[in-house]
Amino acid sequence: MTATRVLSIVIPAYNEEKFIGTLLDKIRAVDLSDLGFSTELIVVDDCSRDRTADIVAAQPGVRLVRQPKNAGKGSAVRAGIAVATGEYLLIQDADLEYEPQDYRAMLTEIASGRSQIVYGSRYMPYPGQGVIKNVVNARHPRQSFSAYWGGQSLSLVARVFTGSYVTDTVTALKMFPRLLLVDLKLETTGFELDHEITAKVLARGHHIAEVPIRYYPRSRAEGKKIGLRDWFIGTKTFWRWRRG
Repeated sequence: MTATRVLSIVIPAYNEEKFIGTLLDKIRAVDLSDLGFSTELIVVDDCSRDRTADIVAAQPGVRLVRQPKNAGKGSAVRAGIAVATGEYLLIQDADLEYEPQDYRAMLTEIASGRSQIVYGSRYMPYPGQGVIKNVVNARHPRQSFSAYWGGQSLSLVARVFTGSYVTDTVTALKMFPRLLLVDLKLETTGFELDHEITAKVLARGHHIAEVPIRYYPRSRAEGKKIGLRDWFIGTKTFWRWRRG
């Protein structure tokens, strides 16, 4: 099948010199042509203090956007959305916690027509077999209990404020029609952008489909950046945007 549509992949990056080159190689190894897509790779360097931007600049076929100052993941994602041109857009973290080959499952779900918004869920080891069974069995052995239950509790927060349950609101693999994201008029600048997006699309009556994905968690020593403060900000964000 000839690729006729473009999937823009926006990668916010801050001090990811250890991982970004390998990630870009893995993304380029994903062939989506049989699904009718080609890819547009956009890395937004959030004023890294290491060699992240230099590594990306040396990569073929990658658009590098340099933030003039460190402004947060949300600001970097918004900068990537602003320059993207694809029909669909996927947000991917710059680390190696997620497997780019899972783009295929997400695009297949889009092709099914059940939803135009797809989240890759780390917490669906038993798809279709109930929330409790999945919650009890979904934590990766290398993922801390605080990180796992923080994510699970934000799913409950989302349910309370939006009326919809999403198994993995903080997943770093989210796919949308690009123009839908543009129309949301996003405002937040940090990790809470994930929650602003989720709250706004649910408030507008959109369905979020989820597909199981692979997950390889890293520790704080390996560069994990999100923490307890982000949980409180996320909860506040769901409340703020609960009506869109």
